[in-house]
Amino acid sequence: MSNKHKEQQELEIRDCGVMAYGKTLHLQRELVRQRIDERIADTILLVEHEPVITLGIRKTENKLLSTKDDLKEKGIELHSVKRGGGTTAHNPGQIVIYPILNIKTIGLGVGDYVRRLEAIGIELLGELGVKSERKKGLPGLWVGEKKIASIGVKIRKYVSFHGMAININNDLGIFENIVPCGLDGVVITNVLKETGNDVSIDEIKAKLTKLCREHLLKK
Repeated sequence: MSNKHKEQQELEIRDCGVMAYGKTLHLQRELVRQRIDERIADTILLVEHEPVITLGIRKTENKLLSTKDDLKEKGIELHSVKRGGGTTAHNPGQIVIYPILNIKTIGLGVGDYVRRLEAIGIELLGELGVKSERKKGLPGLWVGEKKIASIGVKIRKYVSFHGMAININNDLGIFENIVPCGLDGVVITNVLKETGNDVSIDEIKAKLTKLCREHLLKK
């Protein structure tokens, strides 16, 4: 088997622990360059972020309810990023999945890829006792009218980055500083609030590793 063919069959999953958003963004960009040049295999980063609010590429969906100074006082960073979706928030207890994949080599279009991410989230949440679903025109995952996961992706030369954030046992107070994805009146929830079960992030990572290999590894 050639090195190139072998590379396309592999999927490296990296546990990044808790990492500042800016550092993770820099890492993603470097890995995207390496994946475009075929210097690395498809790679997925699993990470929790220190408190941060990110603004997406759609300005109409970026709505803050706190000033930059207020956020700074609360210890919350603010970043503008070139990804789909609007304003979202990350903090410890929320697991974020950043796939750096050549979607062409695994036979997916952009829409198919986003649906694969959603499927991973739906299966993970189902294993944790939470029934979630897609909503047409509203990327992410929902528990009834409550949002539990956000998705925002970017594709460069067929290589994906950014990804999906799923609320597990994080402090939901951070979302009081934003209008999530520009949707007024949306209530944010997490697994802990829905089930009363405080699942460890290590357990979540083990489940996600299995699900990512099932859904994102070239058959």
